[in-house]
Amino acid sequence: MEVFHEGERAVQARAGVEAESRRLGRGISREIPEGAGGFLEAQRIAVLAGVDATGRVWASLVTGNPGFITAPDARTLRLAAGLPGADPLIESLAVGRALGVLVLDPERRRRIRLNGRAVSERPGVIDIRIEEVFGNCPKYIQARAPEGEVGSAHGTGTGLRGVALSAFQRLAIETADTFFIASTNGDAGADASHRGGQPGFVHVVDDKRLRFPDYAGNNMFQTLGNITTDPRVGLLFVDFDSGTTLQLTGRARILWDREDFLDLPGAERAVEVEIDEVVETAGQGPLGWRFLDYSPFNPR
Repeated sequence: MEVFHEGERAVQARAGVEAESRRLGRGISREIPEGAGGFLEAQRIAVLAGVDATGRVWASLVTGNPGFITAPDARTLRLAAGLPGADPLIESLAVGRALGVLVLDPERRRRIRLNGRAVSERPGVIDIRIEEVFGNCPKYIQARAPEGEVGSAHGTGTGLRGVALSAFQRLAIETADTFFIASTNGDAGADASHRGGQPGFVHVVDDKRLRFPDYAGNNMFQTLGNITTDPRVGLLFVDFDSGTTLQLTGRARILWDREDFLDLPGAERAVEVEIDEVVETAGQGPLGWRFLDYSPFNPR
């Protein structure tokens, strides 16, 4: 059975990795692996990907203390948490809506992606019926160690909305070493992924555009494959020191011509995003992570 949609196959072919991608595709499952339960329960960070009522794609942060993420059975992922009231995806948790989830372990540089559909609307609980599960390589994850318990630092502020980046928001992006990206593709659903690099790896072109490199990865190309067929994306930048989040939604295009990204060291391709809307949600203090070091894979 073909596990990749036409957009993913098109990018794999252009990158010349079709054979390797087919091999890696055998690692994509429709069930949560038996050994993944302990990993999920130990984590404090999840990123949701979804589409709002207007059709815009967003990535949202969900945090909690260890144990807030569980797998009641092999086809169900449960997050014992909710989204802040200002979050643009809060109305997208209705039963049947497509959701992608990235669960991240920054300390051990591990991550797993789980995609499916919401199956309950209980307050403070997000249940997702899983349709696709796969792991990712550990590249480009900056090591951060947990400190203390996760409090209410994230999402306690009012969302500040705009249609362009402010000077403060530009600086936050230009100094970031990590962000998360949401994408979607019709029946294939929504997907959340991670991007990392040295501070400054994301270039702000102007207050409505940014560019980021696509480094060598696992060669599945789920995100770029989605962009190939549906340009809508959502980006999430997290300030681990203040708890503030910056969510962007817009439209992306892949840059294949090397002349277009010579200023992005290590890039094999690049992505340019035209911003449609920005939501900044103020935090009230550290998210409970201490920076350790940058990934040894980061191009410098």
